Amino acid sequence: MRTLFLSPPSYDGFDGGAGSRYQARREVTSFWYPTWLAQPAALVPDSRLMDCPPHQIGIGPCLAEAQAYDHVVIHTSTPSLRNDCKVAEAIKRQKPDTRIGFVGAHAAVLPAETLKASPAIDWVGRKEFDFTCKEVAEGRPLESIRGLSYRNAEGRIIHNPERELIDDMDALPWVADVYKRDLVIENYFIGYLLHPYLSLYTGRGCPGQCTFCLWPQTIGGHRYRVRSPQNVADEMAYMKRLFPQVKEFFFDDDTFTANLPRAREIARKLAPLGLTWSCNSRANLDPDTVRFFKDSGLRLFLVGYESGNAQILKNVKKGVTLDEMRRFTTACHQAGVVIHGTFVLGLPIETPETIEETIRFALELDVFSLQVSLAAPYPGTELYDQARLNGWFAKKDKTDIVHHDGFQDSTLEYPGLSKEAIFEAVDRFYRAYYLRPKPILRIVRTMLEDKQVFVRRCREGWEFFRSLRQRKQDLRAAARP
Repeated sequence: MRTLFLSPPSYDGFDGGAGSRYQARREVTSFWYPTWLAQPAALVPDSRLMDCPPHQIGIGPCLAEAQAYDHVVIHTSTPSLRNDCKVAEAIKRQKPDTRIGFVGAHAAVLPAETLKASPAIDWVGRKEFDFTCKEVAEGRPLESIRGLSYRNAEGRIIHNPERELIDDMDALPWVADVYKRDLVIENYFIGYLLHPYLSLYTGRGCPGQCTFCLWPQTIGGHRYRVRSPQNVADEMAYMKRLFPQVKEFFFDDDTFTANLPRAREIARKLAPLGLTWSCNSRANLDPDTVRFFKDSGLRLFLVGYESGNAQILKNVKKGVTLDEMRRFTTACHQAGVVIHGTFVLGLPIETPETIEETIRFALELDVFSLQVSLAAPYPGTELYDQARLNGWFAKKDKTDIVHHDGFQDSTLEYPGLSKEAIFEAVDRFYRAYYLRPKPILRIVRTMLEDKQVFVRRCREGWEFFRSLRQRKQDLRAAARP
């Protein structure tokens, strides 16, 4: 079957391709690559990947394109499920015999609920769905495909046996050609990465046990399964030739440095290519390793600090102490490695005092840039189960985690700390951090060094303060009876 892999139109600026990060609209224009769809698309001949939000493709052109295909695979998420069902139903209305499958973390952990969400959904892929998509596209009977849930002729939901996770990651084709064929890479922005950037996975799964992190608990697993260093280096050399305009490559593995000997070997092989690259890392690398990566072309670490309170870090099983974070950050500052730090407000059990601790900790670290998110208890995560058992959910609908505008909403609350107070603290956190001389001077310096960066930072600054205004409007709207 001719197969369309689809990220449907959604909220304005909705980043549905986000991996371990939350699917939501960001404070500035941000789009991650739809690598989870590009990978199966590379397995299916004559398929197409259509990523609507970054390319500003509306529902009309999306439906027009879908008419040319017999099989549509839609990547869905907890916040976008209702919208994605509407798109699937519209596809069925115009061409009733189109077979439609849903994949993604939400579908993986709630396959029956996902199928029940719309009669337009014919099948759901559980766990790693690459070869599930391939086998459906080949026309195999649904009942014969592992890792798949579907409705039989009587309308009963059937769950086929699980599919084993992929051990030989080198067996997966590269995503480079799919990116080149189907995506305009200049449409993908991440505020802290050079533009244009390109991201891909060198492995799946994460040994970390963080209770809130989405993908290891729903699809990837807690065993880090990796591509060989040579396989990664070969694709990077190919991508450099294919995309000469790319200024930075990002390894989107949940924790690229989890297998440190392998990470060092990849870095060794990348050094002769003269690439600028970045990756996700835990804040526990020693100074020698940081310098080695820097000398091999590394520019930036994306680091989840999460909280400045030691007990909250223990509660969420972060596995890194505040002192380790301090030492790592100092090592990066000394080596000239840029850090984009991420923090989460509303983790168990947040209080007004722990929020202030986290803000003070961020000011102490003084990384180049940061992102402040709200704790999002996605189905399938330990945080979701804890919130359900302890009565932390502030809403009856436990999957209602974004506002009508696509921005994150606060869904948890604790004794002495309302969801409104947690939501408001994000604005206060951002203002306390960025409205200081040092961050302002850092940003201005980058603007003066490059005209394109100057224009981009002006746009991002406007978007950032617009988003803060929108957050205040959302807070006021939520407070109305």
